[in-house]
Amino acid sequence: MDSGATVRRLRRRLALGAAVLAASGALTLTATGAAQAAGPGGTCAGREVKTLPFKTGVTHVYQRNGYVCAVTVARDPGSARTMSVSVQARGNRPVVDQGRYRYHAGPVTVHAGHRCVWIKGTVGRYSASSGWILC
Repeated sequence: MDSGATVRRLRRRLALGAAVLAASGALTLTATGAAQAAGPGGTCAGREVKTLPFKTGVTHVYQRNGYVCAVTVARDPGSARTMSVSVQARGNRPVVDQGRYRYHAGPVTVHAGHRCVWIKGTVGRYSASSGWILC
């Protein structure tokens, strides 16, 4: 076997090892950051800026670097029911997550910059709406 083939094989193995190491490091950093800034159910990053409570649930609103994230959590989780969460930055259409869930709807994240946002959350037939906030 010539030394050129050996060197190429060694370089490929080193490159593969470096790629695996970089990927595992990135996953570790991502998991650590998510654990520190996780909201209810481990869903939204950032600091909680508003809570919209209502009879059957609560909608949590988070803000980070111009992004607004919201998640609606059921007060009595377990049975699947209609839930939704909506975030609308002024001048844009709302971004909605709606369906039959057991625990929470969302997260829904939009880039709002410095614009006002309107948050809505629903669990069953009860809901909460923020009006224009975070202006």
